[in-house]
Amino acid sequence: MHVSHAVDSRYAWFRLIVSLVLATIGGCGMYVVVVVLPAVQAEFDVARGAASLPYTMTMIGFGIGGILMGRLTDRFGIAVPVTIGGVAIAAGFVLAAAAGSIWTFGLAYGLLVGMLGSSTTFSPLVTDTSFWFERRRGIAVAICASGNYLAGTVWPPVVQHFVDAVGWRQTFVGIGLFCLFTMVPLAQLLRRRAAPAAHGPAPVGEASVSTAVASGAAAAAPPALPRVVAGASAATPLERLDISSRALLALLCLAGVACCVAMSMPQVHIVAYCGDLGYGPARGAQMLSLMLGFGVISRITFGLICDRIGGLRTLLLGSVLQGVALLLFLPFDSLASLYVISAMFGLFQGGIVPSYAIIVREFFPASGAGMRVGLVITATLFGMALGGWLSGVLFDLTGSYEAAFVHGIAWNAVNVSIVAWLLLRLRRNDRASGVFLTAARS
Repeated sequence: MHVSHAVDSRYAWFRLIVSLVLATIGGCGMYVVVVVLPAVQAEFDVARGAASLPYTMTMIGFGIGGILMGRLTDRFGIAVPVTIGGVAIAAGFVLAAAAGSIWTFGLAYGLLVGMLGSSTTFSPLVTDTSFWFERRRGIAVAICASGNYLAGTVWPPVVQHFVDAVGWRQTFVGIGLFCLFTMVPLAQLLRRRAAPAAHGPAPVGEASVSTAVASGAAAAAPPALPRVVAGASAATPLERLDISSRALLALLCLAGVACCVAMSMPQVHIVAYCGDLGYGPARGAQMLSLMLGFGVISRITFGLICDRIGGLRTLLLGSVLQGVALLLFLPFDSLASLYVISAMFGLFQGGIVPSYAIIVREFFPASGAGMRVGLVITATLFGMALGGWLSGVLFDLTGSYEAAFVHGIAWNAVNVSIVAWLLLRLRRNDRASGVFLTAARS
């Protein structure tokens, strides 16, 4: 029986399922280091800021690796970088398990697990997925990106169980072997590459409808008038925004850093925070799992929203809601309230990072999409790295996490301001074009 390998086909959905599984397995690198933070801090006898450095190294490596693996994806397809990633994760966990200091632990984990390993299972997979869908690109990208949060849901309680049972070193060896024997075979199922017809910028929310209608009207109308109308209505999304591609990419990177400095505070330190409050690290691991489990729901929900209103509006919505959840951490620290706020935080912020990939596909051409998505996602990961480390430093300076939460809220406000400015600029320019079109028709 003939199997279609076209965009939006059953094969595209099969690839999405495989990508989701790979992202869930390979995403372990971001969350295992958070779970073992208290145990590693105790074993190496370091301060909270120093114990946070392996996470920082991992996220920096994750970000740099996203760019490198994005280039490999553009050139060779997704199977090559994911295969490399499976081998690197295995090697990284095994070497980190043998580390004798926090620095050797951080380097082994950051370079191999972060830069060459887990990085292959986020932005490269998201970019590859975007080429296999057109009608449902938003939800497809959201589902693929949800693998990262499924990893955060599944791995923390499992890892905490084995850390308590056999210790973190033996647990690391087991994780490495598991990733090797699952990721490498799964990567071979993604060797086929998308056809060139799948390339091209995605439509921008509601504007795509009006552009399609205007284009159709231009084709049917007499040739004299529509040349002016079609010329304005057929403007690319970047032209509608009226800033250079470099400026837009820089603003998206800055917004990505800002939103994820804010995002990192609960995600990186919730386990240690619960330990400091007397609830124990196991409670913190449960909250992290709950947070990221609701993040999966958030990413799928925001993916559906993104298909209707576009990436920029979805990003603004998620960023505002994330700020609300961060504010709630300040007055409430009882066990029950922390469970509720963790769930809310996951539900509110889960759609933020995938929105950046959609925005890149909306405003930029498909050529080099892997590198551009990787660059913006790298900025978000640098934000996570910076925020995770600074939160630990602020804790060491003040003896509590209150200053760290305030610090995160301030960065979140920066992100909201950038996205709101871009949306206002797009709306203003569209209105100006509308006035011109009305005058031209009259």
